[in-house]
Amino acid sequence: QVQLVESGGGLVQAGGSLRLSCAASGRTYTLFAVAWFRQAPGKERDFVAGISWSVGTTDFADSVKGRFTISRDAVKQTVDLQMNSQKPEDTAGYYCATGPRSAVLSTTPLDYTVWGQGTKVTVSS
Repeated sequence: QVQLVESGGGLVQAGGSLRLSCAASGRTYTLFAVAWFRQAPGKERDFVAGISWSVGTTDFADSVKGRFTISRDAVKQTVDLQMNSQKPEDTAGYYCATGPRSAVLSTTPLDYTVWGQGTKVTVSS
């Protein structure tokens, strides 16, 4: 089993930047799909960005394209989400998730089998 731990959340002003990190441990040789989702209070959990662990292919939600980037470090076994030009609507709990090969770049939360505990991001206007 893989375990995921997110870090890097906090408070930032609109237009600012934050970098979230997802550290994987355990049976990391089973990593295939890794993604970031976010969930605002009272709303559904939405896909933000995903990456293929093996080849590094990425995908982004339309709402964050051009502002967010996702990257992986195979040595550190981390997946980072760099968030630039942040907007108040980016405020949410951010969750890292991983899934099997079939989940690579999936935008559906149900396709992912392991989740981190989440980290909160607040963007003030």
